[in-house]
Amino acid sequence: MATSILSIGQSGLVAAQVGLATTGHNIANAATPGYSRQVVVQGAAQAQNFGFGFMGQGAEISTVKRIYSEYLGVQVQSAQTAKSGLDSYYTQIKQIDNLLADPTSGLSPALQDFFAGVQELSSNPASLPSRQAALSSAESLASRFQSLAGRLDEMKQGVNSQIQSSVGVINAYAEQIAKLNDAVSKAQRADGQPPNDLLDQRDQLILDLNKEIRATVVKQGDGNYNVFIGNGQPLVVGVTPAALTIQASATNPERIEVAYRASNGSVVSLSETGLTGGKLGGLIEFRSETLEPAQNALGRVAIGLASTFNAQHRLGVDLNGVAGGTFFTAASPVVTASSANDITSTAAVTASIGNANALTTSDYRLQYDGTDYTLTRLSDNTLVDTFDNTDFPRTVEGMTLNLASGTAVAGDSFLIRPTVNGASGIAVAITDPRLIAAAGALPVVPVGTSASGTNGGDVVIGAATVDSSYTTPLSAPVTFTYQVDAVNGDGFILSTPVTVTDTGAPPTTTSYAAGDIVPYVEGATISFGGISFVLNSPTSTAPADGDSFTVAANPFGVGDNRNALLLGALQTANTLGNGTANFQGAYSQFVSQIGNKTRELEVTSSAAGKLLSEATLSVQNESGVNLDEEATNLLRYQQAYQAAGKVMQIASEMFDVLLSLGR
Repeated sequence: MATSILSIGQSGLVAAQVGLATTGHNIANAATPGYSRQVVVQGAAQAQNFGFGFMGQGAEISTVKRIYSEYLGVQVQSAQTAKSGLDSYYTQIKQIDNLLADPTSGLSPALQDFFAGVQELSSNPASLPSRQAALSSAESLASRFQSLAGRLDEMKQGVNSQIQSSVGVINAYAEQIAKLNDAVSKAQRADGQPPNDLLDQRDQLILDLNKEIRATVVKQGDGNYNVFIGNGQPLVVGVTPAALTIQASATNPERIEVAYRASNGSVVSLSETGLTGGKLGGLIEFRSETLEPAQNALGRVAIGLASTFNAQHRLGVDLNGVAGGTFFTAASPVVTASSANDITSTAAVTASIGNANALTTSDYRLQYDGTDYTLTRLSDNTLVDTFDNTDFPRTVEGMTLNLASGTAVAGDSFLIRPTVNGASGIAVAITDPRLIAAAGALPVVPVGTSASGTNGGDVVIGAATVDSSYTTPLSAPVTFTYQVDAVNGDGFILSTPVTVTDTGAPPTTTSYAAGDIVPYVEGATISFGGISFVLNSPTSTAPADGDSFTVAANPFGVGDNRNALLLGALQTANTLGNGTANFQGAYSQFVSQIGNKTRELEVTSSAAGKLLSEATLSVQNESGVNLDEEATNLLRYQQAYQAAGKVMQIASEMFDVLLSLGR
């Protein structure tokens, strides 16, 4: 009996030792990330029948169990990946919000300064300092566009770098999880007991992985975790990790994409719509939903400004009496053929700006199925046009597409970015302030008419007009001299071909070659080289012999401000978005969108942070180490240890009594 009591005391001593060790382990790891509190699962040893009944044989330790709720753990993982994704997105978009909305370095003050310079020019069109000031403000505006575009491009490169870094971190986590899967399965096969610390380490890695990308865990019967990301791509299967990589987009070499390296060595790009949550998901969402649209929106304003300003500028006259030329240079759309196109394809698609007013801020995908081309607007994935090879050139949503050369093959795809380089490509095309076409807009100028002061008749020449065929400035005056010739006939003999359109019903037009006699027709329109004017007589008489009339470059362009006024009026004209917005309005619209999205992310991120805190608190309440509780356990196990020792001491004394009886 004494021996049995000794064994019982020993079992209690062992149980108390295990309890003390487990409690000490909990206390030591109270601050360890991912550590779950462990408890001793203790039971009574199997009783022994002594004939008079069953007598207990002490205690035994079944296992040391970790207190962990998979349900709560999944909640924390879900809250963590949402919070990390929102934080990543917010950190990036805040930079754009600060950049574009800045009251001093944003685009708005530069736009206002530019049109203020144009308004000043309209007040002093003959002043070279005013012209130089307008030109300088234009250069400042172009520089501001380029600066903003450069900053956005730097952010795009930064996003590429962060995506690459995040992919590396994800691969590292995958390898560690696979190794822990192996260690866990081996430990459980050895004695069937759960390796609690290894399980905690693996669950912490899963949580850390969710900081980078949303991951789904499927627990296997052998205790292994299979981990999946995206649209079900396996990242870890048992003890085998997969490998993510990055590669350049097939249609945009400057844009990197996340790809999956299959077991056969092939690399497949992952759909961006499936890569959500975590730092990586936030970066990808920011790039596709904010950064690239911002580049396009800024580019559209630049292209719209350059196109409309140039169109109006060409209708005016500069100080040299020459029709206005190109004021701003504008970037052309970028068309990139997919690297996955058939090697036999030779198609070269080009694009140009057909109507800046109709441009959107979206990119487009052009695909060929062997018969037809389909054009898809990528911002909302909407099919906007279908046409075949005979329909080129094709103008759609402000851009004109053309098959420049070659032949397309079924399956060919092209990425079209109409406005991506608009802001970086705008520049001032003129350097001489005298070339600013501030004088009257067409059709009144850039040519003027006059009659000789020595004319004997009363025929007068009307103001000249020009049409779209007037592309070459009038380099020298053209003089019409009337001759009375009884032999050859009265009329004008000119060195340039002209047409004469009378006012009959219907009107008739007669063409005269250079050197022909052009008779005088009362009220008829005389035209040459895109220039038209009318000769009239109050008394309906022909010109006198020797009367002359001159058409020349507008001699009144120095003090004329009519085109400058029209150029200044473009500031408030709705020339973008199919006539729904002006330059400032279009810019303010997308700045407002970014500001609203920034605020939305700030609020949503704060809410996600509170949800994560609550989920983490629930896990801590369930699995965390409570030092007060562990201190109580220390005292309890200490007392149990002392009591078990006392039992062994009594058993020893009883045994000594038995031995003394034998002496």
